[in-house]
Amino acid sequence: MERYFQKEIECASRDEIIAIQNKKLKEQVQHVWDNVPYYRKKMEKKGVTPEDIQTIEDLHKLPFLSKKDLRDAYPYGLMGVPKDQVVRIHSTSGTTGMRLVAFFSQGDIDLWEDCCARAIVAAGGSKDDVCQVSYGFGLFTGGAGLNGGSHKVGCMTVPISSGNTERQIMFIQDLQASIICCTPSYAAYLGESMKEMGLGPDDIPLKAGIFGAEAWSEEMRQSIQETLGIKAYDIYGLTELSGPGVAFECSAQSGMHINEDHFIAEIIDPDTEEVLPEGATGELVFTAIDKKAFPMLRYRTRDICRLSREKCSCGRTHVKMAKPMGRSDDMLIIRGVNVFPSQIETVLLEHGYQANYQIIVGRVNNTDTLDVHVEMTPEMFTDDMTEVTKHQNDLVAGLKNMLGIKAKVTLVAPKSITRSEGKAVRVIDNRKI
Repeated sequence: MERYFQKEIECASRDEIIAIQNKKLKEQVQHVWDNVPYYRKKMEKKGVTPEDIQTIEDLHKLPFLSKKDLRDAYPYGLMGVPKDQVVRIHSTSGTTGMRLVAFFSQGDIDLWEDCCARAIVAAGGSKDDVCQVSYGFGLFTGGAGLNGGSHKVGCMTVPISSGNTERQIMFIQDLQASIICCTPSYAAYLGESMKEMGLGPDDIPLKAGIFGAEAWSEEMRQSIQETLGIKAYDIYGLTELSGPGVAFECSAQSGMHINEDHFIAEIIDPDTEEVLPEGATGELVFTAIDKKAFPMLRYRTRDICRLSREKCSCGRTHVKMAKPMGRSDDMLIIRGVNVFPSQIETVLLEHGYQANYQIIVGRVNNTDTLDVHVEMTPEMFTDDMTEVTKHQNDLVAGLKNMLGIKAKVTLVAPKSITRSEGKAVRVIDNRKI
């Protein structure tokens, strides 16, 4: 039987959701106009005033926000409340440049934790569960969001953070943890480690995992589910919007329900910025309609996906977003071909490899090179170079079929690629472009 954290909202009719969005959007635009001079100037430049935004049908009139805006306005230029109303900040990793800082009022945190609580309940969580939060804490949003959501559900919460894998496994066993929250790559690593310890799914009390913060494929989901004996749920979020909990998977595992009472989603053409019709694939844009300390209007996520309003078997009525297939800004263009790491991961998992790999892109004599380093599983590991070469050639063929271009594949020993306790570093681009 499906459970809900806030059933009246999660199963609201479309008319009810639109009424909520219309009211909150109008109030939020006025709030931003009055309190965020940086965005007010963008509105004035586009010739838009708060009076022009009466319903969600007017949303397209507003200017976009991008990561460049967040950098240009750093640190306080997009803050929407006085500093004495800000109780916490979170920050991105800064892997693409200057760190981005997001601000939270206590009200913002309460709403965010509600969203995470919805995700935990959708994964089968209740006050009877032990929820082990193995996302990083600190400036990263993962740990804090799921920790707060777990509290709201009433779970016994284990705020263990990431790393120290032996302790993670000990607590899972000793405290009988039934739900784990972490990155999918770390979940896969936990599975590997448990297997090496001789632990199978029947020896582990876990029943569900809530995994996000990095791209992962359907094949990786199946692998994690089999290794840990759990149901693996996707969760989506961005530091700029709040963190995990913007959208989450239900028991159907067929896309993530967006919390539409807090966020309005659009799909645009990343090149023309035109809003695309429902069902089209494009760049995901979010408007946070009740986050006051850091109010993002039409924020370009750069994530490529599509939306669907097909009726869901779980009973929730909020629109679903598909798993992002990649990003428009970190999508690799190699020899004129668009390449997403998720495509490479799919091929590796289809050939029986674990999801620990690294993509190295370079340029030799003005020609792009694509190298993929892949860890062999312990069962595959061998000193027989004839066998290794055969496996490498199989992967080269599989990648050529998927991508349309040839990649060099190097099989390496198990656990020789550096593990990450936060987001996995999948791509190293050495080109000077």
